[in-house]
Amino acid sequence: MKKTILYLLLAVALLGTTTASARKVKVPKMYMFGFAAAFTDTIVHFTPVQELDSVWIESKNNFLQKREAYSYQLRSYLSENEQMPQRTCVVVYAQDRKKLEKKYQKMKKLYTTSKDGLAHYDVRYIEGNKFHFQYVDAGDVVETVEEAEEGKE
Repeated sequence: MKKTILYLLLAVALLGTTTASARKVKVPKMYMFGFAAAFTDTIVHFTPVQELDSVWIESKNNFLQKREAYSYQLRSYLSENEQMPQRTCVVVYAQDRKKLEKKYQKMKKLYTTSKDGLAHYDVRYIEGNKFHFQYVDAGDVVETVEEAEEGKE
């Protein structure tokens, strides 16, 4: 019993220190690209590397605030314009474009080349003029992704 209480107090203390020290900071530029895939087929999508102005990050660990909103933008685009619903979407970001380009090339190589020389994935590239990430203010997001999904039904 004493051990359980000790663990709970320790957990509360750790939670209090981590949330108090993290704060949001607005950075002038961020670069990102999107990746989408599904577990039901072999089609994967890549967006080009895009530049976004004034995004919010956490000062402690440089995590992009509202990452899920940026991922949802890509998911929504694929669902509405490409008739590809239920995609798992990820955004990859960095403040340095060269570092992000390296990540992009590494990820692209993972899906385009294989050791046996066969194409295991159908890689599709979304043109920059068709889809572009829109700015999301960390304080202006009114609804969550789940609430937006419920509103569509």
